[in-house]
Amino acid sequence: MRTYKLTAYEKNGELLTEETFNAATDDEAKEKGRALLEEKNLGDQTHRLASPAGKLLLFHT
Repeated sequence: MRTYKLTAYEKNGELLTEETFNAATDDEAKEKGRALLEEKNLGDQTHRLASPAGKLLLFHT
């Protein structure tokens, strides 16, 4: 398992959420990231999901 980091921000830069979670693959991490964003109703906010290697898997401005 690898550790991924999801962050979401307001347009003014205020941090709304910062979550870390484990996933076996990047695809699994994307699914988990989308589910967390949906659960917290943050899908339309600026957000990013980064892999342990620093690769952006999800990004929205």
